[in-house]
Amino acid sequence: MTLALVLGGGGSVGIAWETGLLTGLRQAGVDLSKVALIVGTSAGSVVGAQIATGCNLDELYARLLLPPDPARAQAPTVDASAFRQAYATAAPNGVMTQAARARMGALALEAATDTEANRLKVFESLLPIHEWPERRLLITAVDAEDGGFVVWDKSAGVPLPLAVAASCAVPILFPPMTVNGHRYMDGGMRSATNADLAQGCEGVVIISVTGRLPGQAAPLEAEAGRLRASGNRVEVIVPSDAALQAFGPNLMDPAQIIAAAQAGHAQAATAGAALRAVL
Repeated sequence: MTLALVLGGGGSVGIAWETGLLTGLRQAGVDLSKVALIVGTSAGSVVGAQIATGCNLDELYARLLLPPDPARAQAPTVDASAFRQAYATAAPNGVMTQAARARMGALALEAATDTEANRLKVFESLLPIHEWPERRLLITAVDAEDGGFVVWDKSAGVPLPLAVAASCAVPILFPPMTVNGHRYMDGGMRSATNADLAQGCEGVVIISVTGRLPGQAAPLEAEAGRLRASGNRVEVIVPSDAALQAFGPNLMDPAQIIAAAQAGHAQAATAGAALRAVL
């Protein structure tokens, strides 16, 4: 069976939970790092790029359990409420159309944030291997000027760390990243998972950090439903109750990374049994 792994967005806490989950699954005999296609959005682009380029899951997980470096473990200086306010301004009806994404992009381009160079360094450090893998990896982003959705792969000619930095450029919190003269922001502005990109694979595993957060369950189920209607076998993994508690209220809070990683690892036993049953 041709399998696709879809990794959704969810901040630094989401990176930790996804890594813990994938590590636990592999240890339980379900190795999703070897699938034919990986789709990564925002936080999922980091984890997707790491495993697609051959990073060792046990080492990634062990690194997350280390005490954070006080010099680097800092939440964004912009309060999350600023992002929520901008979202409400750009999409007053709650629907992030391309026009709404363009409005969000305009706000992101005006926001006072860190520099692009500093953000790129963060992702260069997160990715031990900077070359695109031979295996198919798709990284999503949104054009901050016109709201258009883009998908990068090895053939796009975009350096892998830059593609991941753009996919993780949460509007208002971080600067849109410049790629070939255009500025790009978080791929999650189109969808937290962009699971439709896995169309055509016989089996699809969607790992959604935000799938149980307010307003996210219905869009996630709609994406999964469309894949199933096309004949795909789909399994969706969302955070357990314990994982949600470990996340805390801010998915960008570095203080929750260890707890989130451990919660993902603990959830793998249940998730693994479900995956073996359907895949």
